[in-house]
Amino acid sequence: MLPNSASASSCTFRRLQVADAAAYRELRLEGLLAHPQSFAAAWDQEQARPLEWFEQRLRDGLVLGAWPAQGEGLMGIAGLHVPESPKLSHKGTLWGVYLRPQARGTGLAGELLGRVLELARGRVEEVLLTVQASNDAALRLYRNAGFKEYGLERRALKIDGRYYDELLMALPLAGA
Repeated sequence: MLPNSASASSCTFRRLQVADAAAYRELRLEGLLAHPQSFAAAWDQEQARPLEWFEQRLRDGLVLGAWPAQGEGLMGIAGLHVPESPKLSHKGTLWGVYLRPQARGTGLAGELLGRVLELARGRVEEVLLTVQASNDAALRLYRNAGFKEYGLERRALKIDGRYYDELLMALPLAGA
């Protein structure tokens, strides 16, 4: 848990490695269970996957993690996917962003997002994302980082008979 006086500046940020797979799995499943409307992935499918599946995701992908200097382990995650196709590789997609409740409101989300965008610079020209249209905290975070809306996907997700709209957002990277 981040102590009340802790801030994002007292955290360590690094790319997750295969050795982090158990902590990543735990945090990812927590997010999928607590906020199913915020992720295209489903908790029941991912919780059934073996640890090796999460290890492979970390081996093949780029997932950044945040740990407090003193605390209870991994507190936040965010991924960046860059397609292999030369026709699509100029765009990256931000995905899987989740912070433990006790890390919210500390500046950690903004710092984690900033670190992912730093990694994206020089790799891609633009970062795309989708966000649940009614997720005010996430929208504020992305808008503050400079993301602009370019579309709305109505009924993007269907969970237990209820539909959720998603906003499509993009951030052109300076110097790209």
